[in-house]
Formats: sequence, structure tokens, C-alpha cells
Amino acid sequence: MDKQLPIHIDLLDKGFIELQDIMGDDNAIVAAARVSFLGESKGDIQDRKLIDYLLRNRHTSPFEQVVFKFRVKCPLFVARQWMRHRTWHLNEISRRYTSEALDFHFPDDWRLQSSNNKQCSEGSAESVIQQQFNQQTQSIVDTALQTYEQMVEAGIAREQARMILPQNMYTTFIGSVDLHNLLHFLALRREHHAQHEIRVYADAIYENFVKPFLPWTAEAAEKYLFS
Repeated sequence: MDKQLPIHIDLLDKGFIELQDIMGDDNAIVAAARVSFLGESKGDIQDRKLIDYLLRNRHTSPFEQVVFKFRVKCPLFVARQWMRHRTWHLNEISRRYTSEALDFHFPDDWRLQSSNNKQCSEGSAESVIQQQFNQQTQSIVDTALQTYEQMVEAGIAREQARMILPQNMYTTFIGSVDLHNLLHFLALRREHHAQHEIRVYADAIYENFVKPFLPWTAEAAEKYLFS
């Protein structure tokens, strides 16, 4: 697949993920694995089998030769889950420096707490409850944003004023990661127990960037890494 970058995908209500750059492809993995033999290709069939063998047997270092660079806009609570993956190299917008582009996430659906898993959700709240908490959330955001703007106008430092902004505020960051660690991220964050909102981003990465750019790797990952 020819690179026509950046590739921008809108997600959630105001978020997005954008592939800004990619270094390497399936052939780069093959070349790294065969470095002792001058990295020569043995044809598509044998090269594809080699990638399958590498993932099946967890020979991961050749996959580190492929690197992705993303620009991401997501709610704070999604970003904080994302940043637990410390193999990513990240640079995030700082609200100490700017008050521009303050956006907030409002879900399409308020989910219920899972009855058998403390960290998961299941099903949807009744419509009357949906309406109630849509209104209350909007009111909280309006009050927080108005107060924040008043504090900044009064000369309060942004580094303090930002603390009243809620967790549904969007943040933006640049993140780069090698393919080995990206596949680990996807295996965890596409899993059905992962929170829906971060699954949306993980699925977008896999479907729009990994599968088109690395089809042989995606084929093997679906067999050995993704349930």
C-alpha cells in the first residue's frame, strides 16, 4: 500500500487518530529476521511464512524495526489508560501553556456497571436516566469551563486553573511506538474487557493502519495474538 500521509480518522464525538508517519513494512520485518543472510527476500510465499513463524514462536525483535507515529485526540480518561503503556514515546499538549481548543466528550450511551466485573460495563441505562445524566454532565462542564475562563481572565495561572476541568476533557498527544509494542497494546485494548472508548481507538489503529500497511503481520496476529 502506498503511503499517503497523514491519514486522519475521526473517532467518538470530537476525537481522532492520525497516522503521521510509518517506517517499515512486512518486508522490513523479513529483512531484519534474515540479517545474517543479507536480509534477502525468498519470495512472497516464503516471506509470509517467515512472519507467521516469528509471531507463532514469539521471536519479536524483527517487529521492532517497524515504527508508527500517531497524533491522537481523545478524552483524558482514555489518554491515562493509554499512557500506562510505557513503551510508547509520548508528547502531550500542556494546559500550563494554552487554553485553546477546549473540547469535552459526551457519550452517546451511559452504560451500566457490570454485575460480575468491577472494572467493566454492560448494557445501557434506561432512557430517562440517560437524559438526566446528559443534562447534569452538560451543566457540570459548562460550570467548570465558565469558572476556568473566569480564573484565567482574573490572572490565575493556567497550571492551577486547569485542575477544575473534568475528566471528559479532550487532550491531544503525539505518540510513536514500534510494531512489537503496538501489537501488545492492541492485544490488550481490543480485548472485550477493555473500556469501550479505548477499544474504539485500538480498533481504528488495527483496521486502518496495521492491516493495510502490514497485511502479513495482521494475518499472523489474528492467529496468535488476538482472541
